[in-house]
Amino acid sequence: MASDPDEVLLEFTEKMEKAVGHVQADFASVRTGRASPALVERIKVDYYGTEVPLQQIAGINVPEARLLVIQPYDKNAMKEIEKAIQSSDLGINPSNDGQVIRLVFPQLTEERRRELVKLVKHMAEEGRIAVRNLRRAARHELEAMEKDGDISADELERSEKELEKITHDHVAEIDRMVEHKEQELLEV
Repeated sequence: MASDPDEVLLEFTEKMEKAVGHVQADFASVRTGRASPALVERIKVDYYGTEVPLQQIAGINVPEARLLVIQPYDKNAMKEIEKAIQSSDLGINPSNDGQVIRLVFPQLTEERRRELVKLVKHMAEEGRIAVRNLRRAARHELEAMEKDGDISADELERSEKELEKITHDHVAEIDRMVEHKEQELLEV
C-alpha cells in the first residue's frame, strides 16, 4: 500500500490512463468506412501452431482510403492470414494474388453506422465505469490511510478533491473520444 496520498493519486491516475487507452484501442478496432491498420493488426493468426498478432508476421499498408494491403513476410503464412481475416468480425473477404492480400472496404450502410455508434457508446460506458471503479478503490485506500492515522482529515479532503478532478478529466477524455468516433462513423 502507498505511504502518502500523492502516491495513491499517482498510482490511480496511471491506472485511469490505462483504462482510457483501452477504450481508445477498442475504438480503433471499430470499422468506419475507411481502411486502417488498427482494424487488422491484432487479428490472431495460426503461424506454425502459435497464435500471433497479424502485425508481427506481415506488413500492413493503406494505399487508398478504402483499401488495406497486407504483405506477409513469409509467403507460406498467406493461407492462414486469409483464414484468420475471414473468421474475424471484420465482415470482409480478402483477395489474394500470391504476393499480397487486399481488403476492400465497402461503404457502410446507414443502419450499420447506427449499430456501430451504439457499440462505440457501449465501449465508452464500460471505460467510464472502469474509471469510476478506480476512483472508488482510490477513495477506499485514502480513507483507510486517514482511519489508520497516516493522514489528517484535511489531507483526506484535499486528496479526494484532487481524485475527483482526475476522474472528471479522464471521463471527459473518453467523452471527447466518443464524440470524435461518432462523427467519424456518421460521416459519409
